Amino acid sequence: MKYALSILALSLLAVHAGALADDGKASASAWPPKITFAGGTELSLGGNLQYDLNRFSGEGYNGAALDDDDAWRRQELGITLRRKGVYDLGVTYDFHAKSWNDVALRVETKALFGRDVGKVRLGQMKVPLGFEGNTATRAVSFLEAALPTQAFYENRRSGIDWAFERERYLANAGYFFESDLLGNNKGDTAAVRLAWTPRKATGDVLHLGIAGSQERPDSEVNGLGVTVHPSVRWRARPEAALTSVRLVDSGTLTRVDRIDRTGLEALWIHGPWSLQGEYLRQKTTRELGLPSYSADGGYVFASWLATGESRGYSGGNVANPKPKGTYGALELLARYSRIDLDSDGIAGGREHNWTLGANWYLTPYFKFQANVVKTDASRGAFSADPTVFQLRAQMHF
Repeated sequence: MKYALSILALSLLAVHAGALADDGKASASAWPPKITFAGGTELSLGGNLQYDLNRFSGEGYNGAALDDDDAWRRQELGITLRRKGVYDLGVTYDFHAKSWNDVALRVETKALFGRDVGKVRLGQMKVPLGFEGNTATRAVSFLEAALPTQAFYENRRSGIDWAFERERYLANAGYFFESDLLGNNKGDTAAVRLAWTPRKATGDVLHLGIAGSQERPDSEVNGLGVTVHPSVRWRARPEAALTSVRLVDSGTLTRVDRIDRTGLEALWIHGPWSLQGEYLRQKTTRELGLPSYSADGGYVFASWLATGESRGYSGGNVANPKPKGTYGALELLARYSRIDLDSDGIAGGREHNWTLGANWYLTPYFKFQANVVKTDASRGAFSADPTVFQLRAQMHF
């Protein structure tokens, strides 16, 4: 599949300038590469390439080293077949992580029934719980997700999803009944996300949302014929992906019966100013009389586009601003995040971080990011307060 996608990408780059438009004449389409067939069906290429650098000062618990590194963060490439107002079929693969991202068919009900009762999607996709977790990787404001998003967000599963949006509200519900496409995370999940959007104009947004899900993981039988009962582990990196160190970690919880997640989210955009925040909580219920385990966390961040642009917003999610000037758009940010994994007799640790960031959107397709993360963590008798300096170069289309 990797080679097939690569060949298709090169093919699209080679022929997009000579694709046939509706009138049957050759036309040159703008970047990103796209072929438009007679009748309006489109075949397009998309991608997101990120290369990161992490530099650490300070140490982890008991003098443990956090090693400097620079490496690819993402190498995502995807194709989309679309008929506007009818359907879109998308397939995306991350060659760096060697994993499938969204692989799904979405159909608009208006094309089927003559009236709009939402969009239905079937395949692998993100579970609709959490604001930051559902933001596209190309549009993240900080290099890495906040502590609670890392720990509690369920990520992608295979199933069916329904999304319905009106001027003042949106609703999103999904039922996920299969593992992901790598064969992991077996079990069922039901999730719903609701938001009130009294203001939803360009540069003037107010979004207030609530979400909840229940996951019931399945047992598996290993190659020796032994039943492996469901387990879960809650942990987070210090908002830097190029390290394996986790300063907060619940350890493995066995014999899991179900996991209940809840979330509150808010977004305000007013011209170049923006505030975004989220609270996430999980409760793990176990079998055989084992104690349950609850943990929570949250974040809030502020953003200012010094060059006057606004963050984008559509369908309940944010997007990169579109630079207006010759030298692009400059965004300055600050975030506070916290997580508490000390609960129910488990010393998973507590952590709160401050992050200062700057984003330079050189063009609609090139983005540079810089973050400084100041960490303050404790777990049992240990404490740590390393600082992380991060850089990212990103090309997306």
